[in-house]
Amino acid sequence: MSENNNVNSYDESQIQVLEGLEAVRKRPGMYIGSTSLRGLHHLVYEIVANSIDEALAGRCDQIEVFVHKDNSVTVRDNGIGIPVGIHPKMGIPTLEVVHTILHAGGKFGSGAYSVSGGLHGVGASVVNALSEIMVVEVYRDGHIYRQEYSRGKPITKVEIVGNTENHGTTSTFKPDTEIFEDIVFDFDNMITRYREMAFLNRGIKITLTDERPEEPIVKNLHYEGGIISFVEYLNKTKDTIHDNVIYVEGAKDANIVEIAMQYNDGYNENVFSYANNIATTEGGTHLTGFRTAITKVFNDYARKYNFIKESDKNLSGEDVREGLTAVISIKLPEPQFEGQTKTKLGNSEIRTLVENVLTDRLSSFLEENPSVGKIILEKCLTAARAREAARKARELTRRKSALDTSTLPGKLADCSEKDPSVTEIFIVEGDSAGGSAKQGRDRRIQAILPLWGKMLNVEKSRLDKVFDNEKLSPVIIALGAGIGEDFDTSKLRYDKVIIMADADVDGSHIRMLLLTFFFRYMRPLVEQGHVYIAMPPLFKVYKGKEEFYAYDDRQVERICREKGWRKEDPNVNIQRYKGLGEMNPDQLWETTMNPQTRSIMKVELEDVITADEVFSTFMGDKVEPRKEYIHLHAKDVTNLDF
Repeated sequence: MSENNNVNSYDESQIQVLEGLEAVRKRPGMYIGSTSLRGLHHLVYEIVANSIDEALAGRCDQIEVFVHKDNSVTVRDNGIGIPVGIHPKMGIPTLEVVHTILHAGGKFGSGAYSVSGGLHGVGASVVNALSEIMVVEVYRDGHIYRQEYSRGKPITKVEIVGNTENHGTTSTFKPDTEIFEDIVFDFDNMITRYREMAFLNRGIKITLTDERPEEPIVKNLHYEGGIISFVEYLNKTKDTIHDNVIYVEGAKDANIVEIAMQYNDGYNENVFSYANNIATTEGGTHLTGFRTAITKVFNDYARKYNFIKESDKNLSGEDVREGLTAVISIKLPEPQFEGQTKTKLGNSEIRTLVENVLTDRLSSFLEENPSVGKIILEKCLTAARAREAARKARELTRRKSALDTSTLPGKLADCSEKDPSVTEIFIVEGDSAGGSAKQGRDRRIQAILPLWGKMLNVEKSRLDKVFDNEKLSPVIIALGAGIGEDFDTSKLRYDKVIIMADADVDGSHIRMLLLTFFFRYMRPLVEQGHVYIAMPPLFKVYKGKEEFYAYDDRQVERICREKGWRKEDPNVNIQRYKGLGEMNPDQLWETTMNPQTRSIMKVELEDVITADEVFSTFMGDKVEPRKEYIHLHAKDVTNLDF
């Protein structure tokens, strides 16, 4: 090899040192998750989180967020204001330190914040680094201080630009189009996120304003009931079995626990846990303490009042949590989160605190409210009987191993490849489309499971009914990963689960039924990105031997325009597909199944609370929430086919 060939060389000159905020711009995903819509919204969250921390410190009760016409954002609070004096160590104004240096903040044991969600000191500086322009004004000590930045660097000094009797901080920033795929904010997404913040911080007022429409949209979020109001909101699309939300609170040292809970007549558990306003989606010690305590309390109460006989088994945690909606909110000065994503709380002392508080207060509540206790216990006992029936049914459907095909559904056309990381299964509506899909597929990596008719709506059914359902049991068996609390993605037989249904009302209903099933009983399947929606074309446009496929009317127009075809030309044909069964195997392969040419839509779980609300609204028993939703959103419908 030539000494001048440096293709594979590696020496000191190739070690890069990224100074200041260069690392953030080089690898933004490390700091905000992604440069997609989720990462874009994370910028706003980081600034709002600083204002929320001011509220937790007792120095702020109003936060305003504005989305301007150019998609810049302003966040304003009435807190104490970021310090502006010269930093004793850095020798520059503290305002500049906060916005230009990573891991600089008042949340590292300095005493400025006894409770905080922003522990890493990266919020303001990361937002600054990823913004084309950022302007910060501080109202403090009778003056208005202002500094401007661009892409992480100050472009003005900290200046006094006026006098004021107000106090607080106003931050305006415009996300950098060099970094983000799109800088158009989703206002509904913002309402959902900051409604949650308002619930968790009783009394705080958050006002969101979207200035982009011709008539600005203003949303005021303020809940004096705190997490009690949160549980009432979560249960608004459900029928509750007792009137009032059960609320308990307690504290030890500087650690505070609040729990609100209420049962509904559904079959799903919805327990949301938070630590210092951060959604701990992976749970942690506070959730463990909650589950241990609630199971113990209801078993003790059931035995004391003979709901359970001496010879009977205890109620399981699943039995006790069926139909439960609960919010657990912990405030603590030294949280130990697992990883930068902060999705799991690790403080061991919090488990004991939650257990003790809930055991004591819930036991007292049940003693004082025996009629509520009886209603809840009767639901738990019914759940236990159904669970036993489900256990027996589960044994019939459980796979011996991921590679065992002896018990696979008869209608499943499996693939030959056994490595689940490269395989995919199409769940296809109808035998006709299933037949075309079986003929047109890549038999090595693509499996086909035809379904006929509409399946069980699991939103209205217990787990035992799911196992008995002839439409759903083939899906459970084919995927091979179990169901409910036993679901294990490591046993999944396919990497992609693709729902392929007709582009009509019936097809939409089948997609919704399957998505409800996956969300309720196989949620990790969705959370880990295994679920997809096939996007078959609606039209074939052809003239002579030239043919093209289109997914909507606009694509038909574009094809005709680009080819110079006139629709009124008798030689120009536009075929509207009524269903997948109308396509021959070659067409179905080329348009919908070929990984090189198809369009498939990945199903992502952005927000569990919103997803739960949607499924409850559309698939639950209550009609009014559906009517209300249709009334509010009818004007937004642009394509009834998808």
